Amino acid sequence: MATSRPSAPQRRASTSGWRYRLRRVGAFVRDFATSSPSRFAILVFGTLILIFTSLLSLPIASATGRATPLADALFTAVSTICVTGLVTVDMATHWSPFGNAVIFLGVNIGGMGVLTLASILGLVISKRLGLRAKLIAAGDSNPLRAHGGPVNEGQTVRLGEVGQMLRTVALSTLVIEGIVAVLLYPALVMAGIDPLMALWEAPYYAAMSFTNTGFTPNVGGLEPFADDYFLLTVLMTSVFLGSIGFPVIYTLSKHVWHVGRWSLHTRLTLITTTLLFFAGAIAFLTLEYDNPGTFGSMNAWDTTFQAFFLSAMTRSGGFSVVDIGELYGSSQVVGSMLMFVGGGSASTAGGIKVTTLAVLALAVWSEAKGRTTVEVFSRRIPSDVQRVALSVVAWGSTIVALSTIIIAQITHAPIAHVLFDVISAFGTVGLSTGLTESLPDPAVYVMAATIFMGRIGTVTLAAAVAATSRSQLYSLPVERPIVG
Repeated sequence: MATSRPSAPQRRASTSGWRYRLRRVGAFVRDFATSSPSRFAILVFGTLILIFTSLLSLPIASATGRATPLADALFTAVSTICVTGLVTVDMATHWSPFGNAVIFLGVNIGGMGVLTLASILGLVISKRLGLRAKLIAAGDSNPLRAHGGPVNEGQTVRLGEVGQMLRTVALSTLVIEGIVAVLLYPALVMAGIDPLMALWEAPYYAAMSFTNTGFTPNVGGLEPFADDYFLLTVLMTSVFLGSIGFPVIYTLSKHVWHVGRWSLHTRLTLITTTLLFFAGAIAFLTLEYDNPGTFGSMNAWDTTFQAFFLSAMTRSGGFSVVDIGELYGSSQVVGSMLMFVGGGSASTAGGIKVTTLAVLALAVWSEAKGRTTVEVFSRRIPSDVQRVALSVVAWGSTIVALSTIIIAQITHAPIAHVLFDVISAFGTVGLSTGLTESLPDPAVYVMAATIFMGRIGTVTLAAAVAATSRSQLYSLPVERPIVG
């Protein structure tokens, strides 16, 4: 029996129906982004993780041609999009060229940051960067915007400069990774890598270093290059540039030789990063110089260089030359502290951020001096910024504590190893004592959730959980409890 074709009016009605549904979906997305930019940004990141999990689960993504188990695919997708570097499979042998290409694309997307990424997607959809998208992007460079609180436009990057900052994000990623790849190529060839293979590994290492991910495409990781100081220095420099944050790169691109015109955010980021870099190196050098499993067999120059390299990588880089599991317990504590702090705001690094540490340190110093305000570089840091810094530390500590307890209960592994790997996950660092690769599936999912919460940012997470923001039109009586 022949079926009649729909008439032209019926086809037009069907097309109009689909257009109406698409407009309804678009209106919902716009309303959702307007009512809660933080939730919209988390939705973007969550969607990306699901997409990359699906891609990495395909048989074509594995070197064996078999589908990767869901737990491993999901964890790798989270570690990729959140630019972490922790793994549950051997990155050098498990993935096919297609899988490696997916991972390479994922770390560059994730390295741009959750809020900045949401802004760029909004720009692509709307063909212009409106006020809402600018507020979302500014939230990535100043966490207070995620809370909708009052913000001094002199902080980090001004709202009117957000469009320029987004261009800086894209250009700096392409330019820096390109330069790093060019520098790494001859070093890889001289180290014995096949010239054709080095054409792939050079940009791969460039992306993994600038995004502070730490994946390595070759068997043995960086161990074959342990004595190649040029290659390690290039990687260390790339990690540093990725960890200081795009607002700092933007400021330096405009006023690199005019220190007086640097923002307070830029100054605090660079000073705190430098201090932690040298403090970490001195600590590792002092604690590990006689450890036969790490620096004990090296000469003085090698020990000093590797101490600085390890200090840089514990900030969020994730590359390692020595076996992290062989570090003394005291060194693992130092590494955990550095990983918990992380890098700069709106960077490819994780952690609570160096500016958070700087603000809290300045607040403690001001309190010890009996000052009523926190001041630095002829600027006053308002109390709401101090409260946000305290909230970030509290949220981060809570996430780390809960994840450590749950994973320790599931695995019954040594608590020192569990704590180190959990902080590495929260700080999106990627260093591991070897525990993560052997985790059972339930613990893998907990670790993946820790990575996700650490990457999207504790402030963004807190702002997304809060359903509404209510203003209080009255003030309660003051009473001072005893503190301390």
